[in-house]
Amino acid sequence: MNGEKNLGVLIKNMQPVLNEGEYVFCSVLSKKNLDFDKVFLLFKEKEGLTIVITKEYADKKGLEYTSIFAWITLHVHSSLDAVGLTAAFSTALAENNISCNVIAGFYHDHIFVQNDTAQKAKDILLKLSSEYSWSMGFQLGIKNKNKKL
Repeated sequence: MNGEKNLGVLIKNMQPVLNEGEYVFCSVLSKKNLDFDKVFLLFKEKEGLTIVITKEYADKKGLEYTSIFAWITLHVHSSLDAVGLTAAFSTALAENNISCNVIAGFYHDHIFVQNDTAQKAKDILLKLSSEYSWSMGFQLGIKNKNKKL
C-alpha cells in the first residue's frame, strides 16, 4: 500500500499522538548485549551505532545520553516520496523554538522533541493541522520555489 504524497492531505490528517515514556539517543560500538525488543531505532554511522531506547533501559545498561526526549507519531500514512511534510512541521516547531529529530518509518513520521516541550510541540502540530489551508500550501510552494540554491 502506497502512502499519501499530497502535502495538504498529509498536514490536514497528520494526527500527532504523544507516545508514553522518555526516550534517549545513545551511541554504541556493538549490537552485542542489546535487547532488540527494547531498541526502537538502530542506525549505522561510521562512528558507531545510534540507537533510540527508553531512558529506563539506557540507565539499566549504563549507557550515556545527553538529552531526554518525548516521541510524537504522526498517524497519517505518508509516502517515503512525499515532499514538504517534514519542512512544514519542523518549521512550525522551529518558529516556537522547539528542536526536533525526525525519523521516517515506512508508514509514519516520528518526531522526537525535548521531553519538557512535548505537550507544546503536540499542540503546535495540532494547530498546524487544523489551520492548514490549501492557500498556505500554495504559498509554501511559492516560497520554496523562489529559494533555489
